Amino acid sequence: MSRRATLVAGWMLALMAMAAFAALGRWQLSRMHEKQALLDAVAATLADRNPRPLSAAADPARARTFDWAAGEGEFLPAPAVLLDNQQRGGRAGVRVYRAFRPVGAPPLLVELGWLPVPPDRNMPVSPPIIGVQRVQGLLAPPPSAGLADAAPASTAHGDLLAIRLDGAALPAGLGLDALPPRLLKLDPALPLGHARDLDVLPNTLPPDKHLGYAVQWFGLALAVLVTALVLTFRRSRR
Repeated sequence: MSRRATLVAGWMLALMAMAAFAALGRWQLSRMHEKQALLDAVAATLADRNPRPLSAAADPARARTFDWAAGEGEFLPAPAVLLDNQQRGGRAGVRVYRAFRPVGAPPLLVELGWLPVPPDRNMPVSPPIIGVQRVQGLLAPPPSAGLADAAPASTAHGDLLAIRLDGAALPAGLGLDALPPRLLKLDPALPLGHARDLDVLPNTLPPDKHLGYAVQWFGLALAVLVTALVLTFRRSRR
């Protein structure tokens, strides 16, 4: 292969690598902006805290948005739902959900908080909540489930161990026909449930991490460009 052909081939490979690294950097930036917009929307909702009825959880037009909601009702005598693979403070655990029937509205899932899971994977028990309760909190889409999908499994205590909350099999396991597209993240100030917060990005990368990865990808693209230029000028001097 001639020197010119080698140079052309080298630059083609360099340009392809730069284009790939730049595309990955742009994707990370887009994820950063998406998540920052999400956090901004949550912050605005929490600053306002003008409660809507719990029936708003079933509004399909607001399935991907956030609302502060409040209302009365009862927790159904159904199994608790344990969402697996949930980190808190660097510890492995589950997030606990129970089906709640508001007065005059269809049932929805209420997040009661986080419980640790021991190394032997013996699932914790979340006691049922009896009687009429007034609840309030953040209506939000279910946590991101990734690509995995599997039907909930029964634990030794009769609860449901799930890896996602938007699967088709979950309502049947709770004795329900369907669940609304949003759930209620229970106000941490209420004396119910377990340790919890109103974090809408649990177990996912925050915006600043996406920015850091974007800088790395763009840096790699720049490094390829500099390397290609150095090699080209070295060849031209020979």
